[in-house]
Amino acid sequence: MPGLRACERAFAFILGAVLIATTHAPPAHAGDIPKFEVDASWPKPLPHNWVLGQVGGITTDRDGHIWVLQRPRTLTDDEKGAALTPPRSKCCVPAPPVLEFDADGNLLRSWGGPGDGYTWVGNEHGIEVDDKGFVWITGNAPTDGVVLKFTTDGKYVGQIGSVGPIKGSNDTTSLGRPAETFVDEAAREIYIADGYANRRVIVFNADTLAFKRYWGAYGRKPNDDKQPPYDPKAAVAQQFGNPVHCVKVSRDGLVYVCDRVNDRIQVFKTDGTFVKEWFYEKNTLGNGAVWDIAIWPDAKQSYLLSADGENNEIRILKRDDGSVVGSFGRNGRQAGQFHWIHAMAIDPKGNVYTAEVDTGKRVQKFKLTSDALH
Repeated sequence: MPGLRACERAFAFILGAVLIATTHAPPAHAGDIPKFEVDASWPKPLPHNWVLGQVGGITTDRDGHIWVLQRPRTLTDDEKGAALTPPRSKCCVPAPPVLEFDADGNLLRSWGGPGDGYTWVGNEHGIEVDDKGFVWITGNAPTDGVVLKFTTDGKYVGQIGSVGPIKGSNDTTSLGRPAETFVDEAAREIYIADGYANRRVIVFNADTLAFKRYWGAYGRKPNDDKQPPYDPKAAVAQQFGNPVHCVKVSRDGLVYVCDRVNDRIQVFKTDGTFVKEWFYEKNTLGNGAVWDIAIWPDAKQSYLLSADGENNEIRILKRDDGSVVGSFGRNGRQAGQFHWIHAMAIDPKGNVYTAEVDTGKRVQKFKLTSDALH
C-alpha cells in the first residue's frame, strides 16, 4: 500500500538519523562541567563504637587522603550513651577530633585533644594538611586565638597566636577565632581566614611562623566597629562581616575569601591588592550564602566549588568570572542532601568531600561522573 510504504520510508529516515546522531555524538571532553553522584557507602563504619559530632573541617592531602576535624563535645547524651557513667545505651563513644581516611573510606589514623605543651582549641573548626606533612588546626570558641601545627601523627610542632582574650583585627601577635587556613606551598606561607571575631586575612611564614602581612575587605585596613545586620537592599559592606570563613590561593596567585554573611567572595592578589568580588544569592539572610571554597584540580584550576550552608547547596563557578555553571545538593537529611554544609574538599581525582555541623554531624563523598579533569 502506498501509504504504508511512505510510513516505512519515514520510519527508516528517522531511525537512520537517530543512529547517526548516536554514533557521532561528541565525546566528553576536558571542558565538561563537573558533575557528581553521592557515594552513600563512604566512609566505612568507624571502629570502637565511635560516632562523629559536628564536623567543622575537612581537607585532602597530596596523597588523596581525606582529613576530618570533628567536635566530640557537640554530641548529646543520647548520641554518646555508651561513654556515660553508667552507660546509658550500647552506642556510642565520641571519636577523636582528627581522623584520616583513604578515598575508599578506610580509617587510617586518628588523634587529637589536649596534650603536653599546648592548649587544644575550644571548638574544632578548620583543618589543613600541607605538602611537608604538617597538620594545621583552628578553633572558633570565644577564647580561640590560635592556629596549632602538628605532624600527621599528632605530635605538636608549634602555634600561631595564643588562647586567651581577643586583641582585635589590627593586632599581629594574636588571632580572633580563626576559621580556616591555606598553605601556599610555593611561597611557604600560611593564609588564615581570621575569623569569627576579627575581620581580616592574615599571612605568616609556614615554617618559621613569623608574621608577614594582613588586610581587610577591599584590601583596606580592617576595623572592629559594630556593623548592622546584613541587608541586601543596603549599601555594600566596606568591611568583612563575621565570620571571615575561608581563604584559598590559586596557582596563578589569586586569593579567594569567603565573606559569609555578606553573601560574597572577594578576590585579591597575594599582597592584598583587591581584584574583584562576586555576590551569590544576595537575598540570603541568616548565616549567609558563602561558607567555603574548593579549587578544581585540573591544570588550569578552571572552576571553584562554593559551599552554601544556609541554602545547603554547592555551586560550581567558572574561576575566571565567577559565573554559576552548575550546582548540586539541597536541604535535607538523605544521602546527597545537606544540613548546614560547613566545609568541603576535592581530591586529585575530582571527588568532593563535605562536612556538616549543627545537627548534620556527618561527612559525605560525591564521586565525579563527568570528564572535567583530562
